[in-house]
Amino acid sequence: MEVPARILATEAAVSLVERLQHQHGPVMFHQSGGCCDGSAPMCYPAGEFLVGTQDILLGRIGDDVPVWIGAAQFDYWRHTQVTIDAVPGRGAGFSLEGPEGLRFIVRSRVFTDDEVDALEAAGEPERGAA
Repeated sequence: MEVPARILATEAAVSLVERLQHQHGPVMFHQSGGCCDGSAPMCYPAGEFLVGTQDILLGRIGDDVPVWIGAAQFDYWRHTQVTIDAVPGRGAGFSLEGPEGLRFIVRSRVFTDDEVDALEAAGEPERGAA
C-alpha cells in the first residue's frame, strides 16, 4: 500500500496560501495544541516561526509549504490525516490570513489500519532542527 499523506489542503486553503505567498513570500504552517486560536493552524512567513527538535514535519502543501506540529500534539494526532481548509471568518492574531476575511481550520479523519501499517513501515516523520 502507498504511504498516505499526513497533511492535505482543500482548494480554498491552497488558493489562500498562494495569495499569502504573493503578498509575503514563502510561508509555513505550525499546528499546536490548545484551545481557541491555539488549535488553529497558524501560517507564518517562512523562517519567522523557529521549529526545533520538539516539532515534527507533518508534510507539505504542494511542494514548498511545510506544515509542522508540536511533538506532544503529534502523539495525539499520529493516527489522523489532517486537512487544512480556509473558511470565512477572522483568523488568529498572529497568522497571516487574519486581515483576509478568511481563517485556516483543520479537518481530520482517522487513518485505516492498513494506512497506519504503511505509515509505521515508512518510519517516523522528520523532526525540526535544534
